[in-house]
Amino acid sequence: FWDRASLNTRYHSIRIPTFVIGGWYDGYRDAVARMLEHMDAPVKALMGPWAHSFPHSGYPKPQMEWRHEAIRWFDHWLKGEDTGITSEPAFAVFVRDWYPPTVPVEEVPGEWRFEEGFPLERTEYSKMFMDADHSLQEGLPRAGTHSLEYDPTVGMEGGGNVMWWGDFTPDQQPMDDASLVYDSDPLDEEVEILGFPRVLLNASADAPLASWVVRLSDVAPDGSVTQVAGAGFNAAHRNSSQHPEALEPGREYPLEIELHLTSWVFQPGHRIRVAVGNSQWPMFWPTPYAMTTSLRLGGENASHLVLPVIPYEDRPAPEFLPPAEPGPTLPGYGPLATAEGEATTSGYAELGGFEYDEGTGKATVVAVNSGGTQYPWGQQISSDKITHRTNRHDPADTSARTEYSTTIFVEGRELLFEAVLDFHSDLENFYYVFTRRLYENGELLRERTWDETIPRDFH
Repeated sequence: FWDRASLNTRYHSIRIPTFVIGGWYDGYRDAVARMLEHMDAPVKALMGPWAHSFPHSGYPKPQMEWRHEAIRWFDHWLKGEDTGITSEPAFAVFVRDWYPPTVPVEEVPGEWRFEEGFPLERTEYSKMFMDADHSLQEGLPRAGTHSLEYDPTVGMEGGGNVMWWGDFTPDQQPMDDASLVYDSDPLDEEVEILGFPRVLLNASADAPLASWVVRLSDVAPDGSVTQVAGAGFNAAHRNSSQHPEALEPGREYPLEIELHLTSWVFQPGHRIRVAVGNSQWPMFWPTPYAMTTSLRLGGENASHLVLPVIPYEDRPAPEFLPPAEPGPTLPGYGPLATAEGEATTSGYAELGGFEYDEGTGKATVVAVNSGGTQYPWGQQISSDKITHRTNRHDPADTSARTEYSTTIFVEGRELLFEAVLDFHSDLENFYYVFTRRLYENGELLRERTWDETIPRDFH
């Protein structure tokens, strides 16, 4: 998987001209910059302020008519027409400005800009050190060691909809309260970054397996904390993902962690924050050992953050068309209205909240999703519910239960597809029990269960 199924070492295998479009709030945004940097074939990239949605109709704003740009690209390469698109700089990027950590965000502040490629040639890599007094500074830090007790229930605020490094995140302060936090002084002038921030941690754990989660945030003068970038790292992969290795308890390791692609302008008076923890549940399955981790500060090759700082340059800006109104539709297709006349929801926007039992240490969070579509031949309604559980005192005791159903109404028939997945772990294994059922007009037609035990392999 790590080599053969990845483009990491095979960008040359793409031999056709490629136009890559992505959004800052899509979990797959890293590929846009990496393809722009590494491909040999002609490549153009567009990075806007969107989540996992189309730029002309998705969220958030500002939207744009990406289909016009795609046609310009296709007309050039497939018809030989001079549309001017290959004369433009290769990278059209929306540079994000600060906004408060409210969810959802209707419109992201910022501006469009053309750049020649990625990484930007004028990038200046600024190193900031984590200090023993929890400051983040450019000068040499004072020596010290900070320790953190592992809490596997921490992490809901770190990922959009708790599921992934996409969508919008709430105020990071609750998660920061359970992390090691390092803040810069208030900035005297704005600082723009664009690229992949990196962090070096001189870290250790008193257990043979641990993960580290690093988040880069913007702390506003009012104390609100907006996430800018982040990443998680299983330290067993420190030398190789193909051949993971256990940690030697108590031994210090230099962990180099690349954060996800980001663009941001830190405003004067704001602080730059780095938060370091060991959990981002339920996005990451908890490592199984109760433990304490430590971070060494100062000394040789001290723990630090590297920011891809972009000096100001007067750059041209793209002139995109606004979204076409109305968008194209097909008769008989559309979102299915509920009995109240409102379209059903989609996405894991409905969360059951966080429940914690002080006596047992068990934590629970529930995510639900539903949607419906009208087709010329009938209707389809789907829903699913994921219940995540873990245990502060026993991280190996973690589970996720998914209950999924889709009902299809067609020509007087009602077909109900049900699926239930119970996935849980202990110290040694993962346990996978998956059942599927098919009903027609209420009568069970098919049922099958898969039951597997999977040894934990450095997870």
